[in-house]
Amino acid sequence: MKSYKARGVVLHTVKYGESSLVAFLLTDVLGRQSYMIQGVRSAKGRGNKGALFQPMFVLEFEGLESSHMQMHRMKEVQTAFPLASIPFDVRKSTISLFMAEVLYRLIREVEPDSPLFDFVSGSVVALDGMTEGVANFHLWFLVRLSSFLGFYPGNEYQPGSYFDIQEGLFTPLMPQHRLALSQDNTRILGELMACEVDKLASIGLSRMQRSDFMTAILTYFGYHLDAISQVKSIQILKEVF
Repeated sequence: MKSYKARGVVLHTVKYGESSLVAFLLTDVLGRQSYMIQGVRSAKGRGNKGALFQPMFVLEFEGLESSHMQMHRMKEVQTAFPLASIPFDVRKSTISLFMAEVLYRLIREVEPDSPLFDFVSGSVVALDGMTEGVANFHLWFLVRLSSFLGFYPGNEYQPGSYFDIQEGLFTPLMPQHRLALSQDNTRILGELMACEVDKLASIGLSRMQRSDFMTAILTYFGYHLDAISQVKSIQILKEVF
């Protein structure tokens, strides 16, 4: 078996047999990969390795690649850094579940993408350390993620404009096809594009505005990627925020 050192963000897991699971990770060296994790629940009660494989946990591990197996395996796995708040804060854990599901549905490449991995792992660190502005984080994450998926808005926001979903551009007039964000949602999009993650509390949104913008940005994602419709945690997110 060929071995390699890697970091990975947990996107999804599926139980396999009585004591194993299949884990899907976004890795820094191989893009998205699936791993067979054996002995997750120790028969001798010596701990539960499965606790490491929670949505958006960032791991360091040694991967094992074999030409005879579809899935890689891993050993010497550990957390890349301890999470201080995401596992214990219902708002943050709900967001991390949503982030993981979005990435699991939308990211399929098995090629390394360092900027994407750095953005995703950095987003976990940022969310874990936030004390304010948490309610806007998932919206900011989606807007920034669009740049790695190839359809980030192509020009800068101007007050009073609309965002044309078909063209991916801000425009001063409502386009004739009318597939566009409202002026209020366009303004929010512009603010999120310009805002750094540690300043999200400065964007004051009501629960209704948040929900309306979420619907709008998902319409934009859906125009480019049908798989966004499969994300089940969207409704939970709307209920929490």
